Amino acid sequence: MCCSPAELLIMSLDEDARWLEWVTRQFESIAGDNKEIDLDEFKTALKVKESFFAERFFALFDSDGSSSISLDELLKALDLLIHGSETDKLKFLFQVYDVDGSGSIDPDELRTVLKSCLRESAISLPEEKLDDLTLALFESADKDNSGAITFEELKAELETFPEVMENLTISAANWLKPPDVEEKKRRHTPRYLTRAYWQNNSRKLFFLCVYAGLSLTLFVGAMLQHSQGGAWLMVAKGCGQCLNFNCTFVMVLMLRRCLTWLRTTWLLRVLPLDQNILLHQIVGYSILCYTLVHTTAHIFNFVHLSQSSGFSLWEYLLTTRPGVGWVKGTASVTGVVLQVVICLMVLCSSTFVRRSGHFEVFYLSHLSYVWVWSLLMVHCANFWKWFVVPGLVFVLEKIVGIAVSRMGGLYIVEVILLPSKVTHLVIKRPQFFHFKPGDYVYVNIPVIAKYEWHPFTISSAPEQSDALWLHIRSMGQWTNRLYEYFRRPESETLSPKRLATSLRNRRQLRAQDDLFSSTDWNQAVASNEDEAIELTMYRQNGSRAAGAPVSLSVAQGPTESLPDELGPAERGEAPPLREISAKFGENHRFCNIKCYVDGPYGTPTRQIFASEHAVLIGAGIGITPFASILQSIMYRYRRRKQNCPNCNYSWCENIKDSDMKLRKVDFIWINRDQKSFEWFVSLLTKLEMDQADEEPEGRFLEMHMYMTSALSKNDMKAIGLQMALDLLAKKEKRDSITGLRTRTQPGRPEWGKVFQKVSEENKGKVHVFYCGSPALAKLIKAQCEHFGFNFYKENF
Repeated sequence: MCCSPAELLIMSLDEDARWLEWVTRQFESIAGDNKEIDLDEFKTALKVKESFFAERFFALFDSDGSSSISLDELLKALDLLIHGSETDKLKFLFQVYDVDGSGSIDPDELRTVLKSCLRESAISLPEEKLDDLTLALFESADKDNSGAITFEELKAELETFPEVMENLTISAANWLKPPDVEEKKRRHTPRYLTRAYWQNNSRKLFFLCVYAGLSLTLFVGAMLQHSQGGAWLMVAKGCGQCLNFNCTFVMVLMLRRCLTWLRTTWLLRVLPLDQNILLHQIVGYSILCYTLVHTTAHIFNFVHLSQSSGFSLWEYLLTTRPGVGWVKGTASVTGVVLQVVICLMVLCSSTFVRRSGHFEVFYLSHLSYVWVWSLLMVHCANFWKWFVVPGLVFVLEKIVGIAVSRMGGLYIVEVILLPSKVTHLVIKRPQFFHFKPGDYVYVNIPVIAKYEWHPFTISSAPEQSDALWLHIRSMGQWTNRLYEYFRRPESETLSPKRLATSLRNRRQLRAQDDLFSSTDWNQAVASNEDEAIELTMYRQNGSRAAGAPVSLSVAQGPTESLPDELGPAERGEAPPLREISAKFGENHRFCNIKCYVDGPYGTPTRQIFASEHAVLIGAGIGITPFASILQSIMYRYRRRKQNCPNCNYSWCENIKDSDMKLRKVDFIWINRDQKSFEWFVSLLTKLEMDQADEEPEGRFLEMHMYMTSALSKNDMKAIGLQMALDLLAKKEKRDSITGLRTRTQPGRPEWGKVFQKVSEENKGKVHVFYCGSPALAKLIKAQCEHFGFNFYKENF
């Protein structure tokens, strides 16, 4: 629901009043006895970085030129920004850019401003690209070619960017808004009480209702059977019966091979198979609660028994003398051990343990499930009846997993170290290994850790028949050891006996074709200067432009096919896909390292090809499942693509088939910083180029890139930079940050606007697939419920 102009005005005035109150309070706390603040105190009061803009604000606020600001000067300047006209605010912006106060902005001043904008947004570009940005904005604004931008010219230029002008009319809190001021939140109906929530979560809610009903039935039934033993015994027996069921059911929810198979059946539409991890966690917490109540009830029951028998409470709890239990009176002792083990398992599986780089603690503690089941056999006389069938299936799954992982010799044949400590592994793919886009595998690399298995999404497409890709970000002990292992000099990780194999692999991989067709287009990619990477021109056929330095971490190296030969796609084949590092000796190497792979296992993303309009959202390394999916989608898309034999014109036939029902794909990638885009920028460039020139229903694949460290367009410090980036992108038809055709947007997506646009396209039922942080997942899921979209989250 939109607010009326009057409501917006009231909200704006209220926000302004709160902001002025905050500024006054901050001023009084910082200013000395003379009731004035200097530049350093000004920066501290406004909580801004050391920046060009803070100094410019200070200079403009210091109306008397005393090198200090009084409260009256500060409030007078802020009052102008709050209550001044649009022209007043534009004049202030012009004065910020007019560094020397000459009444006009020359190219050098504009360059200084844009350089400060880049620094504020944590964007690093080569000096040549900064010059290009400056000239693009300057030439566009300098209408009379006088060599300087006047106020009228800047105003006219700003008016060509409606979103900028709109932001200038927003309340002044958006100019210098402190980070601790929270916007007034409007009251909404609780999400869990909305009709949309119940409709979009119907399978999960129905399943939980059945689960709760079954647990209640088991609890009441066991209580009634032991009604003669007293209230505490009844409670203990009720919880015990629920534990029999839950300690078995928690295993059923992790039968990955069975669940992967069930995803191919009609049961996927009835059971919440995609949320098995969440249900596993719910059952795990239920087990903890049941054990605590079960143990507490038995303690009170033993207190009662100790008063009428010859055994003390501690004898009941810690010895076998009272004879409680069906195996030589060991029920109490095994119960105490079970209580401790279960509590430790739940504690070590907590989010703060798994997400803080201590995955091994979670993994090793979870292996104690073997002891839990063994102790339950001894502790409870009836547990084996619940366990026998699921237990046999579980053992069979483990045997099959071991057999599959040991079949065939799997070797890591190529390793590429990418920015942000991402390790790209290329594993030689066995012929019997078949998977779907988005599937994941468990990997064991003996040279890193002999007995540890870790899950990772396959980032290569199924159509790539010769190799498996894994992109692994260093976030824990095992992944850090993996990265550091391949950072060592090659002589330390490759023995002389393997050099012949390494050389053979290198020659084979150099001779491979690329999955996508090649063209004569030049690609420009700008990267983070921390990695000493410069702006580099790459030809699509793998050769560099003349004079261009070899400095990009990851680049494609396709082989150009003869014009009179059919490409692999036209022959109905799937040529291999690979990335080649320009830093061959340092970050890229060929090897021959033994590894084991268990899988593949299915994920919610298997439903993408049954969707009509798919929205893929990846945050950071969360792009990895979508790398596989996007490659597979575009491979299938190419089979529909038609090319004119007499010219370069291409179009795509709108054909629906059982293999792929997709009509539209929106891919949204959110990254924290600039260098994170380098992981897959070459692949995304290929995907952009591979689309047809014209399609019956518009562009099939649209990409949306967001960089959260960059200041958004509603921040005054970013206005000039974003205008320059827009102008240069239109001129070069290439984004300056990533080199893609898609313009990288600053800040975070406004999900309401994003999904509103998706909804208005009317391409069919919308399915949103997400892989990334749980916090963002909650936000996106709530928006999906609002718009009636189906939401799927990647879980391990």
